[in-house]
Amino acid sequence: MGRILSFFNQEVQLIKALRQEDARAQRQVYEKYGPRMLGVCFRYLGDEMTAEDVMVEGFLKVFGKIDQFNSEGSFEGWIRRIMVNEALGLLRKRKQMPEDILSDEAANIPDYNYADQNIETQELLNLIEQLPVGYRTVFNLYAIEGYAHSEIAELLGITESTSKSQLHRARALLQKMVGAWENDFKKKLNYEKASG
Repeated sequence: MGRILSFFNQEVQLIKALRQEDARAQRQVYEKYGPRMLGVCFRYLGDEMTAEDVMVEGFLKVFGKIDQFNSEGSFEGWIRRIMVNEALGLLRKRKQMPEDILSDEAANIPDYNYADQNIETQELLNLIEQLPVGYRTVFNLYAIEGYAHSEIAELLGITESTSKSQLHRARALLQKMVGAWENDFKKKLNYEKASG
């Protein structure tokens, strides 16, 4: 991927070429945005192969609906919205969308006030992957993609209060997971100091 030739230097030229179904333009878009969009899909689906399939479907939609891009906002943002919608569509098909009624176990998660800053970004992303699908979906939409609760409710077919509740519980569970990670990290450091 390091040898990508930029045939189209300006976004306007690139979009014009995409509208003419130019294969070079499609390849350039795929190579430029593919890794980031794979990350977006993976955050929702938690499985690399499935995320890759959804990303490819998303790019087919991008190329098929390029006439709908009206240059308001960023082109990357438009692509990202398509990818998020594709991932949510798959979760809907699999009936893995957040439910209004949560299990008792999930409802009893303690709410911690803070999480230490020692955790690295990748480790935090790994913890987010471990969240239940409903929590992970709302957390990604709100905290990472920047959607409002009203938009999340509309996208997922849930109420705003359910969206807020899912986010609150996702944060509480994440804080609990970060606390456990920190304890393990401290134990590992102490063990290394004792045996070193």
